[in-house]
Amino acid sequence: MSKADGIFISNCKQILSEGFSDKDQIVRAHWEDGTPAYTFKSFCIVNRYDISSEFPILTLRKTAFKSLIDELLWIWKTKSNNIKDLNSHIWDSWADSSGSIGKAYGYQLAIKHQYHEGWYDQVDRVIFDLKNNPYSRRIITNIYNHNDLHEMNLYPCAYSLTFNVINNCLNVVLNQRSQDMLVANNWNVCQYAVLVHMFAQVSNLQAGELVHVIADAHIYDRHVPIIESILENPQYPAPRFHIDETIDNFYHFGVDSFKLTDYKYNDIEKRIPVAI
Repeated sequence: MSKADGIFISNCKQILSEGFSDKDQIVRAHWEDGTPAYTFKSFCIVNRYDISSEFPILTLRKTAFKSLIDELLWIWKTKSNNIKDLNSHIWDSWADSSGSIGKAYGYQLAIKHQYHEGWYDQVDRVIFDLKNNPYSRRIITNIYNHNDLHEMNLYPCAYSLTFNVINNCLNVVLNQRSQDMLVANNWNVCQYAVLVHMFAQVSNLQAGELVHVIADAHIYDRHVPIIESILENPQYPAPRFHIDETIDNFYHFGVDSFKLTDYKYNDIEKRIPVAI
């Protein structure tokens, strides 16, 4: 069975049985009808995924593989902050009339910074270091720029990556300040698993381990019955992940550069509301 399923089940059971309810607190998030979106939450959940042996996608429910890659490339390859460059509507609630989400996500990755070797944005600097100094302990990206927070329509949730190479394997720690377990957990896990494979391939490394650190792991009140139903679904073996091995330039990857085979999953009949 998929190891990602087991991790997800364990996380959700922990949150529902031991988590803190913020029902009596003042919360920022709300539903489309204006009702406060309360949660059950746990502090600092840490999950480890060996992506060298298995792609960490859920089979308990479908995770939209092509759509998550499209968003990943929008942020890390195109380095865009405008939803007009995105082929889905997941960011519509945070975009202004021009389509911009403010100085967030891709905008931060596109900013040039000066190093001894010259000017790089964060993505190009990671590639440079992985190729030229892979055993450095200083390969980090961070898009939580306090100077620009007031111009972001949504503060970054997954905000920092730490890259570490051991025995020619690329391992990454993903730090996330906040995680909607139903809507976004496996979406983000799969995205960053793909990103590790991308960076590894163009740097002549092997993909190793993805460690996901979630500061505030929560389940929204209206998601509880959906989660409880999903946890009862049958589990299937993880699908096989394929990446176009001919690509050696990070910016040549596209949505069709990746595919899954034998992906068996359970469908969700109920619409999932999204807190905003």
